[in-house]
Amino acid sequence: MKAFQITQTTRLPENKKPLKKVDVDKPVPSAGEVLLKVHACGICHTELDEIEGRTPPPEYPVIPGHQVIGTVVENHGSGEEIREGDRVGVAWINHACGKCEYCTSGRENLCPDFIATGRDVNGGYAEFMTAPEAFVYKIPDFFDDVSAAPLLCAGAVGYRSLRLTGLRNGQNIGFTGFGASAHLLIPVVRNHYPDSKIFVFARNPNEREFAGELGAHWTGDTTATPPEELHAMIDTTPVWKPVVEALKHLRPGGRLVINAIRKEDHDKEYLQKLSYHEHLWMEREIKTVANVTRKDVRDFLDLAAKAKLNPTVQRFPFEKANEALLEIKERKIRGAKVLLMNS
Repeated sequence: MKAFQITQTTRLPENKKPLKKVDVDKPVPSAGEVLLKVHACGICHTELDEIEGRTPPPEYPVIPGHQVIGTVVENHGSGEEIREGDRVGVAWINHACGKCEYCTSGRENLCPDFIATGRDVNGGYAEFMTAPEAFVYKIPDFFDDVSAAPLLCAGAVGYRSLRLTGLRNGQNIGFTGFGASAHLLIPVVRNHYPDSKIFVFARNPNEREFAGELGAHWTGDTTATPPEELHAMIDTTPVWKPVVEALKHLRPGGRLVINAIRKEDHDKEYLQKLSYHEHLWMEREIKTVANVTRKDVRDFLDLAAKAKLNPTVQRFPFEKANEALLEIKERKIRGAKVLLMNS
C-alpha cells in the first residue's frame, strides 16, 4: 500500500518534504483489532510536533495521522458493536490500560500506558491501517468523510478544553489563535452558551475575519485589549506569547486552558514577561489539556451531529501531504485540512 512516513526529526520550512512517500505491506490486524480502508485523514499541528521532535520520540519509521475516517474491511475483535462494512473513525487515543487510577476514574487520557495513534503506532496517512476495536467510533451518517475527520481531534480535544474552562452561560470566553479547533468551537459555544460573548485573538487578519463570520462578538490582534474582561480563555496556538498576553484579560478567578500537545521554543523568552501580580494574582488559573478520552470523542460526535456542525475544510490529495503540513507551519489556515486517499 502507499503511505507517508516520518523517518527522522527535521525542521520546517527548511525541509519542505519532511514526510517520505513509501510502498509498504498492508498491515495485518491482531486479535482485538480491526483493519480499515482509509478514506480521509485530518492533518494536525501535532504532526509538526512529531516531525520537529517536540513530542516523545516515536520509533522510526512511523506513519502519522490520528483523525482517520475509514471502512472496516476485517474485524478480529468481538464484532458486537463494530462490524465489517461500518464507517468508523480513529482518534489520537489508541490504547489505555483500563485498570490504573486514571482509567478507572474516567481520565484514561492520563494513563501511563497511553498509546497515541500516528506516533506510537502507525496512523492514517496510508491506504490501510489497524486499530483496536475498542478505540474506534461509528461516524454519524450526517457527516461525509471529509467533514468528520477534524471532529476526531480538533473537535474532540477542543470540546474537552471547553468543558475544562468551567464556562457558564452568560460568561465571556476568548480564544487565542483561530485554526481547526477554535473554528469548530464557536458554533458549539453559540449553541450551548447562547448568552456568552466570544472574543478571538489572532495575529492573522484573515483568521480574525473568519472568526467574525462564524459569530465572534469581537476580534483583535494577539496583543489587543478586548472591551470586556473574560471569564475563560482557550489557547490553541503553538507558541508562548499568546498565553502571556491572554492572562492579562482574565477576570479574577478566570481560567486559561492551553489546548496544545507541546509549545515551540522560539519565543520562550516571552515567559520572562510573566508577572505574578499582573497575570496570575486574584486566583487566575492555567490548566492544560492532555490527550483525549474515548468519551470526549463519542460525546463530541453526538453533539456535532445533533447541532449539524459544518466544519470548514481544505481538501488535499494524498500526494500533497507535505504541502499541507508546510501551510500549517506557515499559519496558512482557514478551518481544518484533510487528506483524501482517492482524490
